[in-house]
Amino acid sequence: MAKGVLPNPSATRARILDTATSLFYERGVHAVGVNEIAATAGASKLSLYRYFPAKTDLVRAMLSEHSDRIHAWLDRNTASATGPDRVLAVFDLLTQWFAQPGYHGCAIVNGVTDTRADPEVAAIARAHLHRYHTLLEDRLSGLGIEDPRALSRQLLLLIEGASVVVTIEGTTDAGADARAAAAALLASSAKAAGTCEIVRESARHEATRQVAPHLPTQPPSPAGPR
Repeated sequence: MAKGVLPNPSATRARILDTATSLFYERGVHAVGVNEIAATAGASKLSLYRYFPAKTDLVRAMLSEHSDRIHAWLDRNTASATGPDRVLAVFDLLTQWFAQPGYHGCAIVNGVTDTRADPEVAAIARAHLHRYHTLLEDRLSGLGIEDPRALSRQLLLLIEGASVVVTIEGTTDAGADARAAAAALLASSAKAAGTCEIVRESARHEATRQVAPHLPTQPPSPAGPR
């Protein structure tokens, strides 16, 4: 920084958070100390502690902002989809993310595990899952689904399960399998509700599916969108 130029507090805080996000995601919360975070971020420990009085405060802030970015990214890149693609676009986007080299699972779930379900971290994770519920229920609206709340939970279990299996197996098959299961659930639920057009549209979509046009050309980093 040039002599006489005052640091930008917002930029410093953001830089510390971005650095912590990358390091925690790559190696885990307990393997990374505040000294390393400050040095890598080009900030002093005094600055780090000014914004985050304790390491746990940094972890909680990182996870909260990570959740905000994930859901803004999902909404932004799938909002224009129509029909069953309103839901399947979410799976397409997540599957693309899961396929990135260095993907180590959901940072929110990892944070809960690393902190042994710290109450505040667990609360962030519950809010994160609730946002998935809200997004999926919204995308199910207008599809004639009889019980969108129940179906949104089933779809959420597919998403989180795929993330875990991709991490353990080291392949991306689970993402594609979860998407196929989501399409089957959509078709089955629509058929049960008597919304045949949605069933036909879903079948046509699966028969002709290529790379979804709504996907961003540049996928996010393994740790998540910035």
